[in-house]
Amino acid sequence: MLLELQNVILKMVARGVSLETTLEALCREVENLLPDAIVSVLTVDKAGRLHPAASPSLPVSYSQSLEGTKIGTKGGSCGAAAYYKKSIAVLDISTDPRWEQYKELALPHGLKACWSSPIFGTTSDVIGTLALYYKQSRQPTALEQSIIEGCLPLCMIVLEHHERREKERHLAFTDITTGLGNRAAFSNVSNMVTDAPLTLLLIDIDNLKVVNDTFGHAAGDDLIKTVAHRLAALNPKLEVYRLGGDEFAVCVRSISSKNLETILKQIFGTIVQPAPCHGSIISPSITIGVAKRTQHRQSTEELYRQADLALHHAKEISRGSFVLYEKSMSTAISQRREKIRMVVRAIRDNRVEAWYQPIIRLATQEIVGVEALARIRTEEGSVLSASQFHEATADVQAANALTSRMISLIARDLSIWSDEGIDIAHVGINVSAVDIREGTVSRFLQSSFTAHGVPLNKVVLELTESFFIGRKDERIAEEIETLRSMGVKVALDDFGTGFASLTHLLTVPLDIIKIDKSFVEHIGLDIAGDGIIEGVLHIAKGLRIDCIAEGVETREQAVRLQEMGCKLGQGFLYSQAVPAQVIVSSLKKSNWGQRVE
Repeated sequence: MLLELQNVILKMVARGVSLETTLEALCREVENLLPDAIVSVLTVDKAGRLHPAASPSLPVSYSQSLEGTKIGTKGGSCGAAAYYKKSIAVLDISTDPRWEQYKELALPHGLKACWSSPIFGTTSDVIGTLALYYKQSRQPTALEQSIIEGCLPLCMIVLEHHERREKERHLAFTDITTGLGNRAAFSNVSNMVTDAPLTLLLIDIDNLKVVNDTFGHAAGDDLIKTVAHRLAALNPKLEVYRLGGDEFAVCVRSISSKNLETILKQIFGTIVQPAPCHGSIISPSITIGVAKRTQHRQSTEELYRQADLALHHAKEISRGSFVLYEKSMSTAISQRREKIRMVVRAIRDNRVEAWYQPIIRLATQEIVGVEALARIRTEEGSVLSASQFHEATADVQAANALTSRMISLIARDLSIWSDEGIDIAHVGINVSAVDIREGTVSRFLQSSFTAHGVPLNKVVLELTESFFIGRKDERIAEEIETLRSMGVKVALDDFGTGFASLTHLLTVPLDIIKIDKSFVEHIGLDIAGDGIIEGVLHIAKGLRIDCIAEGVETREQAVRLQEMGCKLGQGFLYSQAVPAQVIVSSLKKSNWGQRVE
């Protein structure tokens, strides 16, 4: 009979049946063999407390009352058996001192005697108890002792198998670095389709790569742990997961817009506090994409896609803040991704071209330099200007690949021109904020220009004002100074269209200011336009910085610029951007050997 019981239970273990169902089946099988007994299984945790596992024939209220009972000399039959690590038989619950604190729980249910045996694990620790309750005051029979003795190893197998499965499950669904649920755990949530209100926050740590490169990966790991622990400790209602790298997901259930705003403020306020990270003090910064379930039976997977779009949008327009998903983002993101794919394909197929617009000495109309501008030739043969694929440069890989290809083309062209006797003095190269932030420009310049035998002092690196906004000028100044130490000149492009322009002149080492065409357009039309340009020229002269006026389209503008003291200009009055082979003929006719003065 016992062998048949063991086979039933072991088959359930092999099939992966739940612990509760398996132990309840064991209890019922034993009760079938011993009809005068009521069977109960309790587990014992590391802290020495009891937890009901299975007792199908005991009143639920009684079983629940045993939850968390501390094992000990007066812990009832089970508590004493676990404490003494031996079987304890209590013939009369009403008079036994071990039941003094618990007899009022048992007696009303007609439980008068209890015999409990400890369940030992393979390490000899007590991991549970197996008990027989009687409704008469008596001790166990020889048959009962024999059957329980045969069931104790079976209970050990069931409990330890369950513990191993729980550990494996914990490892499978837990991020090792932070202790949070991992992507697999989040995927379990993502697979649910429900109408329950849910808001999903996707959180990205800003500049983790910079931290890794500057302070080391140990500091980066500490930063990840800091953000994780702060998120987990913020609010017990938040379900926090680490999806990998620097990305976290937070599920917030049934929350109003007002309370969501409060939680977002709490998250930012908590996360940004300075934290020690492997010997350095770092102030974390995060960006958040937010999506709220608004559709009937909308899956969490769809919600994730929306939050991901909001996060990408936030990183581009509002880094260090949050953006709530809107339907219009799907179209915008799709268009941006198509632009990225277009640029990547063009680079792969060698359809990126460097075109050049001459920079003119206004007094003599001689070419003193050129600005290189990226163009993409489509598969149909038409040419796309930079404005038609500029969005792609927000992507790190696309931006770096495009800059690398442009620098290579420019270095090649300058080398060819030099072989033809055209020693062009200056070439302006546009770079994105991503290029500077990633520190790739200096590497691209050195490798390409050195390979083609072209000196770096011919390069004028053009940075837009928007690059400086919201960033530490000290760090930017250091990066630019590194480039200048290589012989590269630096121009501030579109000057006047950003904020605090004059501040940049004090904090960032510059060689050239390019006055934005929006100011040139107003020359002669109003006093303000003339006054601003005259002021910029005056300041630049005092700082010994050269000025180039952009967007010169009429003779009147060129004359007025000369009268104001501006020496250099570029624009459609002289030439639009043209292919390399076209600019060559213009260079041969001009006094191309003079440098910007």
